[in-house]
Amino acid sequence: MECAREGCDRDAAVRLHIPWTDNEEVCTAHARGFVQKEGVVAEPLDVDDWR
Repeated sequence: MECAREGCDRDAAVRLHIPWTDNEEVCTAHARGFVQKEGVVAEPLDVDDWR
């Protein structure tokens, strides 16, 4: 499964639970910045490669 962010071709490794919109599956690079927003919870996906 690919990262939900437009233009990103990395594999998704994290599910973001976002209170003000739908949950998203994103790569670790996009997850790092987004989880710093208040209320966002990151759930690791069951993947083999965490790059």
